[in-house]
Amino acid sequence: MHTMWKGTISFGLVNIPIKLHAATENKDIKLRQLHQECKSPIEYKKRCPVCDREVDHEEIVKAYEYAKNKFVVLDEEDLQALKKEQEDKAVEIMDFVKLEEIDPIYFERSYFMSPNEGGSKAYGLLRQALEDTGKIGIAKIIIRSKEQLAVVRVYQNTLLMETIHFPDEVRNVQEVPNVPEDIQLSKKELSTAVTLIDQLTAQFEPEKYKDDYRTALLDLIDAKRNNEEVTTAKDRPKPDNVTDLMEALEKSLEKTKGTKKKTTKRKTAPKTKKKTS
Repeated sequence: MHTMWKGTISFGLVNIPIKLHAATENKDIKLRQLHQECKSPIEYKKRCPVCDREVDHEEIVKAYEYAKNKFVVLDEEDLQALKKEQEDKAVEIMDFVKLEEIDPIYFERSYFMSPNEGGSKAYGLLRQALEDTGKIGIAKIIIRSKEQLAVVRVYQNTLLMETIHFPDEVRNVQEVPNVPEDIQLSKKELSTAVTLIDQLTAQFEPEKYKDDYRTALLDLIDAKRNNEEVTTAKDRPKPDNVTDLMEALEKSLEKTKGTKKKTTKRKTAPKTKKKTS
């Protein structure tokens, strides 16, 4: 399993060297966009609208837009130093709470935790202590240049870290439009709804829930492949230096003509009528 983060997590004076591994994977089927005419993949290029040309990666800098078209440029060296400063810190469990105290709206992504060299005993100690107390740990960690609030809990026989949203990242529920307040319901309506819920109540078995859309889409793709309903993108045409040169010259000529017209207009003084005596 791929290691995506290495570091140390601590509670009190106990330090545990650990590795993080993604606990989930995205199984969405990625579809490419093709040009309908020639079935070639569409390209997305980074272009500067002011300079009217493509921009290389080396020419791009990061900035924060604090007002419309007003930016604070951030040097890559400063960002890397700040990132390293935070990542070098041990991840400290700040508090222990009960899992049911955290609403599921806060949960974001799950990571399996495994002990790094020399950390097995401390790992086992934290796992057993969490199981015995029925608590989870609250910590902060830097992942992919973003500080995350996280919980540490036991999942089967493994420690699991789940990143959770900070409170200011969860939108105010009062802003949700058209939510009804007090609705008058008859006893019969409520009783019928409760009975229906009781009839559909079951143990949660995740294995019985399938992604029907993904399965159907894969079946459709396989059927088209088996029927040889496939296409091959055409080879990219090699650039013709002569054509490119002519295009550049023509564009330059048009630009020059436009500039000359503007200059001529500025230089030509308006004619004045001669005074008659």
